[in-house]
Amino acid sequence: MRCTPASGWLLAALVLLAVAPAPARAEGEWEITPASEKALQQGIEWLARNQGAEGNWTSNDLGLVSMGALAFLAAGHAPGRGQYGEACQRALNYVVAKAKPSGLLNIADAQRDMYNHGLSAFVLGQAYGMSSDPRIGPALDKALKLIQQTQCADGGWDYHAKAQARGHDLSLAVMQAKALRSAVDSGLEVPPEVIETAIRSVRQHYTPRGCPHNAAEDEQKKHEGQFSYTRGGGQATTAMAAAGVVCLQEFAQYDDWRIEKNMKVIGDAIRDRAKPKMSSAPFDAYTLYYVGQALYQVGGNHWKTLYPPLRDSLVDSQLKSAGRPDEQGKWRGSGRVDGKPGDLYMTAVACFILAMPNRYLPILQEGKIEAMRKQFQSK
Repeated sequence: MRCTPASGWLLAALVLLAVAPAPARAEGEWEITPASEKALQQGIEWLARNQGAEGNWTSNDLGLVSMGALAFLAAGHAPGRGQYGEACQRALNYVVAKAKPSGLLNIADAQRDMYNHGLSAFVLGQAYGMSSDPRIGPALDKALKLIQQTQCADGGWDYHAKAQARGHDLSLAVMQAKALRSAVDSGLEVPPEVIETAIRSVRQHYTPRGCPHNAAEDEQKKHEGQFSYTRGGGQATTAMAAAGVVCLQEFAQYDDWRIEKNMKVIGDAIRDRAKPKMSSAPFDAYTLYYVGQALYQVGGNHWKTLYPPLRDSLVDSQLKSAGRPDEQGKWRGSGRVDGKPGDLYMTAVACFILAMPNRYLPILQEGKIEAMRKQFQSK
């Protein structure tokens, strides 16, 4: 895997990207409102104020630091460009400087190897596509090789950066899926067989309700169901429903019947949780990250009807403590990541979701790539 233009179906994808129009502003107030623009600006300001000289917000989780960089990128502040271009550059510099000789993007506990690696590789791919920073290319090339080398025999990935017989869970697969697709968007080459085996693995995490999980597809289609953390239905959460949708979309499986099944799960969750005047975000940062992307990638009526309440609940739940600069503009962390790293994670994800309609990131610009769909439609 080299930092060179791709070939075959990847080349066709890149041609489409090359002739695509420049990033477009939102289609109207149903995507961006004055309140959401203000909330995004205040969130970005909080990230910049609290970043620190090293660029890492006092966190050694490269995935979290990368999320901070992604917030700047999504808001149009690329390295060397925009009001917070320097802040974005510091975050990216920290991630690149901490890359291990193997290409691994993790300096925290080894149990977080492929979480931090996949998320960081995705963000580096987006940054490379927006800036062509020569320092990012070599680190990204090594990171992509490591994803290929650590893919398990069943197409998934383990927590630790090593290939095994079986991948561990869907949350690890979606991290690597986004990194691989980000590489395509930025002009790098990914072996098709890596993606083909990953698609098979992702589909094995879908579990129907009312029939065996290994029933024929025609039978599964008759029942409701969703993606789950483990194969066989374990931990069938909103986050995993969204993660499965994102995986299939990243791998150009746009017509997969499982997508609509899971979009129902996501839609029900948003309608239940994204209420007006909320004091906290409707989802934890991890769930929000994938729910927002699933809505955007599937698009159509799902995006048009479900994004506004999700957006507005984020605006309402932002902290607005006028006398507290350390609080003003952030979203409070929740879930497994707390403290300042948790606030970084939640604020960065909220900014990313609010900035999506501006379509600055390469991954938000290309739409459906027919060459990829045809390559894998019969797999």
